[in-house]
Amino acid sequence: MRLAALVVACALLAGPASAQTSPADAALAAAQQLEQASVSLSQADTARDRVRALTETVQAYEAGLAAMREGLRGASLRETQLVAELRASEAEVAQLLGVLQTIETTAPPILMLHPSGPLGAARTGMILSDVTPALNARAQALSADLQEVQTLRKLQENAQATLTEGLTGVQDARTKLSEAIAERTDLPRRFVEDPVRTAILISSTETLDGFASGLSEISDGEIIASNADISYLKGRLELPAQGVILHRAGETDAAGVTRPGLVLGTRPRALVTAPTAATIRYRGPLLDLGNLIILEPQPGLLFVFSGLQDVYGEPGQVIPEGTPVGLMPGETPEIGAIMSTSGEGTGTDRSETLYIEVRQENSPVDPEAWFRTNKDG
Repeated sequence: MRLAALVVACALLAGPASAQTSPADAALAAAQQLEQASVSLSQADTARDRVRALTETVQAYEAGLAAMREGLRGASLRETQLVAELRASEAEVAQLLGVLQTIETTAPPILMLHPSGPLGAARTGMILSDVTPALNARAQALSADLQEVQTLRKLQENAQATLTEGLTGVQDARTKLSEAIAERTDLPRRFVEDPVRTAILISSTETLDGFASGLSEISDGEIIASNADISYLKGRLELPAQGVILHRAGETDAAGVTRPGLVLGTRPRALVTAPTAATIRYRGPLLDLGNLIILEPQPGLLFVFSGLQDVYGEPGQVIPEGTPVGLMPGETPEIGAIMSTSGEGTGTDRSETLYIEVRQENSPVDPEAWFRTNKDG
């Protein structure tokens, strides 16, 4: 009977042992990113270019929090998978443990006895020598799975403190960034805005086309000419914020509205940056587009980013590539929402929308002619 049990136990080894996966490693790496972002935040106060240092810090926090979110999602899914597999094989595990305990507790002289005599005993010994390593391997695989479940649970329990520190850190970094931008005085200017002329232009236009065509009228004096040329960057510019494309140029949204720009879904309070050096031509509310900023990277070319809550900079300033131009609206999610796996992977966590329109010689063109979006991917 013991030999039959061993043969049955061998059949349990047909499935390969679960290999170690990387969700825990991903979450731990994300925690290290957040820790490094915290160090960068403390160093930003002494950095020569404080705006750039704080921009990189905010982006590091955003990347770390996103990675932590993905790592925890993977950890939760992996734990669910392992628990389901272990529950499904409870009978196999019990049988395996019984066989191993029998081998361990049976006295050696009794193991040598066999009804068929010495030949049967020899055959039994050969089978045991072949089966025991496989049984041990199976037992070790089960032990590794149980250990992984425990590790994943502990990681998720400890993640709350890490996320709390990360959310506090990114909020602190955003506040310091806003202050640093307000205090910045080293940017060149091409013109000074006349607020009265700007107000008149806003009140007299009903479309973005009309407003864009009248931008030259909002300055108090001449606008310094520019010979900037970014044509060599066409199709290679990074999008101004991390997100997923919800609607491309010319596509109709759920409200039945068709626009010539693209709509990018972002997470709440995501940082929006200038994709290249540019002049700020306008910033503020406009029509039904909410808060927006209009950048001019070269004469005749405008980048319009709308849907912002906070807008940085002043009209006329020439800002370097990567300069923050605003923050998206929304509330920072609670810890429970971040740790929840519901909706993850579907883009529903990117609840804010950034509208991106590109205008060349005051006519809209497909933004994907300028921005890299993996359209063909």
